[in-house]
Amino acid sequence: MLPFVAQSEFAMTIRMFLRAGGAALLIMIIFAAGFAAWRINVIRMGGPIQVQSQQTSDLVADVLPPPAYVIEAYLEATLLLRDTADAPAASRRLAKLHDDYRTRLDYWAKAGIAPANLAALVASRPAADAFWQEVEQRYLPAARAGDLPAMARSYSVLSNAYVAHRKAIDALVKRAIAHQADLNARAGATLRWALIMLAVLGVLIVGGVATFCALLLQRVVTPIVTLSTATAELARGESVAVPYIDRTDELGRIAVAVESFRCASKARTEADAAAATEHRTVNDALATVLQTMARGDLTQKANIEFPPSYRAVGDNLNSAVDTLRAMIQTVVDTATDVQGDARDIAAASEDMARRIESNAASLEETSAALLQIDNRLRSASEASADTVACADSALATVASGRSIAVDAVQAMSRVAASAKGTDAVIEGLDKIAFQTRVLAMNAAVEAGRAGDAGRGFAVVADLVSALAQRAEEEAKSARDQLTTTQVEIVTAVSAVEQVDRSLEDIAHNMGNVHGLLSGMVTDNHAQSLAVSEISAAVNNMDLTTQQNAGMVAETSAAANTLSARIQTMVQQAAAFKFDRRTRDVKVAFDRRGRGDGGGGGRTEGSPADRRVSRARVPA
Repeated sequence: MLPFVAQSEFAMTIRMFLRAGGAALLIMIIFAAGFAAWRINVIRMGGPIQVQSQQTSDLVADVLPPPAYVIEAYLEATLLLRDTADAPAASRRLAKLHDDYRTRLDYWAKAGIAPANLAALVASRPAADAFWQEVEQRYLPAARAGDLPAMARSYSVLSNAYVAHRKAIDALVKRAIAHQADLNARAGATLRWALIMLAVLGVLIVGGVATFCALLLQRVVTPIVTLSTATAELARGESVAVPYIDRTDELGRIAVAVESFRCASKARTEADAAAATEHRTVNDALATVLQTMARGDLTQKANIEFPPSYRAVGDNLNSAVDTLRAMIQTVVDTATDVQGDARDIAAASEDMARRIESNAASLEETSAALLQIDNRLRSASEASADTVACADSALATVASGRSIAVDAVQAMSRVAASAKGTDAVIEGLDKIAFQTRVLAMNAAVEAGRAGDAGRGFAVVADLVSALAQRAEEEAKSARDQLTTTQVEIVTAVSAVEQVDRSLEDIAHNMGNVHGLLSGMVTDNHAQSLAVSEISAAVNNMDLTTQQNAGMVAETSAAANTLSARIQTMVQQAAAFKFDRRTRDVKVAFDRRGRGDGGGGGRTEGSPADRRVSRARVPA
């Protein structure tokens, strides 16, 4: 009865949950409405945020005039009139202001502002255009030219244009302020209506939720609790009338279903009372047969007359006893045969394991020998590689010597060519000295003709003649030394060429030695690779052989274990009682080999030498 009490308490919990949920929902709606009103009041037109934004816009408007108002350009023109030296910078600033003016005017013309504000903005344009035209055509050229009277006359025109523009701007500002005030009023009215509608909607929502909760409690929760109470009483076996059968909604269908369950339960109770007797009779018969089977007696059957509804059960029970008896007998016969085969498998597996172990030992010795050969070949290959490296170093050294010898021959050839040039220079100097002596002799003759007036010139001519003669002697000495040097250079070039030919012969011989050593290294490396592959193959064969030996040993152990388990199964099956029959079975006599287990011949313990006899034994 505890489950039905828990169900009633659960129904009461649903009622309490709905009441608490409805109250919480109402509180949340009220809180949401208040929060929305508070936040809307903050962001509304005239609220704190909008007031601060408007104040910021007003501050910017007070501090920085917009580009559509030429007051800043007028100020620049006034300052330029006082200081004409700033004409270039002022021209750039005014050009920038003019560009900003045109840009902003085009922007506001396309921005879609109020038509009245747009008309006022367009009305301010002629005066501004006249202002900018005067600035560009007369005022700035006069400023660049430094013409103060022309600037004064143009400034007067600018002042008039500025005054007209300012009147238009003042009218535009008044119209814009009036339009902004109208917008603020309209926004405030719209916000008030929105708040009123929000409050009305909130009240309607709260009333609707409250009405829904009341209807839910009246139409659903209370009937569900009543119906669950009646269902619990019916489950306890009490006689109770099911309520709400006449309703057409879901609860009515549930009540009809509960009434159907009540009627079906009553009919089932009567049927169960009639079937209990038949069930008891069948249970007694089954218990008798199962008790005899538990004692291992498979010769007993159920010999009672089963009720019609259980007749198939009796036939199946007797058939199951016959099938089980035949199955046990077949299992015993098969187990006896399998036991003999398992012994044969175990003996053969042991013989194979001994042979595989012998093969594994031989393969292990072969692998060790191949490993030693591989190590020796590797050592020889490494020594050959070192020799090749030394030969390469010697070839590089010889090549470097040949390069140096070639450089020496080329340098000596250049020295010989330079000596020939020097000989030509010395010959030129000799000719110059000869001509200088001739000129000095002519000068001495002319000085003799001049008498006392040319005496000093005659002394100079003698000195020049002596200097020219000395130059001829030095040139002759330099030519002799140069000739000796050329002879020595030719001798040195011949010696260096002989050295180069000797180095070439050495390089050729070293190249032949290098080729032979490279062939040796290649052969040793190929032999080492071949031996390594053979060693790896032998190792794999050794590993596979050892694995096969382990698998055969496991197979032998498994066969022995299988034979023991089959013997145990036969002993256990012998506990059953049934009509035994005699049959021919194999009896294997296991003769183990007396040899060493090696070789390919058949031993005494092989399956081919086992004698099998037939005997009449009971199954």
